Amino acid sequence: MKSSNELKRLLESIDRKSYPAYKSAQGIYDFGDYQLCIDHVQGDPFASPSKLSIFITHQKAGYPKTLFDAPHKKRAFEDDLVRRFYKETARYNFKAKGSGKSGLISISCPGPEILERTACECCSDGIWIRLEAGFPANGRTINSGELIRILFDFLPQCVKQVLFYKNRPVHEPEAVAELAEDQYFIRQELKRLELVSFVADGAILPRESGISSRPMKNSTPFSSPESMRITLTLPHHGNCSGMAVRRGITLIVGGGYHGKSTLLKALEAGVYDHIAGDGREFVITDDTALKLRAEDGRSIRNVDISMFINDLPNKKDTRCFSTEDASGSTSQAAAVIEGIESGSRVFLIDEDTSATNFMVRDDLMQRVINRSQEPITPFTNRAEDLFHKAGISTVLVAGSSGAYFYIADTIIQMDSYVPLDITKKVKEICAGDNRPSIEPAPGFTLPKAGRKFQIKAEKDHRKQDMNVKEGRRGREQGGRDDRIKVKVYGKDSIEVGRRPSELRFVEQLIDSEQTQALAQILRFCMEKRLLERYTVAETVAYIQKETAKGGLTAVSGYSYAAMGLCMPRPQEIFACINRFRG
Repeated sequence: MKSSNELKRLLESIDRKSYPAYKSAQGIYDFGDYQLCIDHVQGDPFASPSKLSIFITHQKAGYPKTLFDAPHKKRAFEDDLVRRFYKETARYNFKAKGSGKSGLISISCPGPEILERTACECCSDGIWIRLEAGFPANGRTINSGELIRILFDFLPQCVKQVLFYKNRPVHEPEAVAELAEDQYFIRQELKRLELVSFVADGAILPRESGISSRPMKNSTPFSSPESMRITLTLPHHGNCSGMAVRRGITLIVGGGYHGKSTLLKALEAGVYDHIAGDGREFVITDDTALKLRAEDGRSIRNVDISMFINDLPNKKDTRCFSTEDASGSTSQAAAVIEGIESGSRVFLIDEDTSATNFMVRDDLMQRVINRSQEPITPFTNRAEDLFHKAGISTVLVAGSSGAYFYIADTIIQMDSYVPLDITKKVKEICAGDNRPSIEPAPGFTLPKAGRKFQIKAEKDHRKQDMNVKEGRRGREQGGRDDRIKVKVYGKDSIEVGRRPSELRFVEQLIDSEQTQALAQILRFCMEKRLLERYTVAETVAYIQKETAKGGLTAVSGYSYAAMGLCMPRPQEIFACINRFRG
């Protein structure tokens, strides 16, 4: 390890030289209270920014161990440090001048959800912060004076304000840990009380707009129906009352624009914890809950959809069904089976984004089109079996068909964003009415485990594998990077080895860094040939085991490639693999 003074002298010595001379600055430097690691230097000022990391020991930082002595508190602690560091770096962003990305100082910018990110890691020895910086240049000539400002003026101020406990506002870090403990407590209560979700009284569910995650100002605070209200005694917040959504089939109805989808969106987001001030801090949902929807045109591979679709006119076997261009009903049927495989205990469905013929068939349609002529068994015929035989609950938003009332255990009406429990009233109406006839359907059988999703390696990928075996030097060792190429297009899609995976309808992906991580995971699967050797479930289990041991670095290949990644849930890993056109 070199000293910070050595770094400064080095930078002064390469001032006004050609940009590649910056490469000589790679290394680890002692800044007294912390260490600065220059992990990777960009090739020119217009390329992707350079990768930096900062390490500070727990002794220097001074944060009490009680703030991160459990996984849920550790995740919240790391998330809080990233948020604070982002706010500090924003004050200095592009204050250093130059061409291209000169002066950029960038770290992950979290939304309201608390997620596990590689931008901060609290390990046994200390705390790591990982960020990017644009090394300044005039044209392609080094301007080391501006880089000295970044490394010796700007970053030390950020470290001082964020990473030293003594400089933080009193009780601020403790409040983060206390909220994390309360949220964890509610998640444990969901299991004990057999609940799908808990929505606290006073929660603010509406957002500013469809593209904003900020709570809507002057919106109606949530208030539970009395018949569904329970009170939980949280470790720090004390008594917290709210609506308990019990396991089974829950139907959310109401007029248009009255808040049906808003409530469902809040339940979707409740698989993640939220920061204080978001309005949904105590909206907690079973963390395996999966949003299902129709996806016209998606790829399906070797999925047993016979529970919903059988006896196709072309005699195609639906017990091992594949297509490159699925219809809405076929894609939604596959999504249910894939959700079961991923371990989901709750399905969240909005009628607006579902295939109508997959969800329900009314009496008249049943009389006109005989069962022998209709290969689709609608979801209304399967929802009760999914709960009673497979233990999978359903929360369904509906506004057009009364057929859902007959299968629902709980019915919530949204009236101007106020939930009303109308279960008793509707059941009385249903009892006095003739229940629509239900067509006989094939027996309920859960799909067998062991589904494989094979990927055939192309010649260039075989060559890459050979290069790795022969010991060709990778980028970290100064050689050519022979890894399979990855491209990420925002939050919505990825391309791995020129093969796309469309993710824009995977609605519980809420951060582009999760998509970045999925791209690295898929590349890891291809390079290790996991999907040729294992089933899909075994592959995801292998990935979880590797990331549990070594974090996302284990699948990204080398340390600086793991910067700017965010851990997705197992459900999103399954979804990414299942949509991959390999």
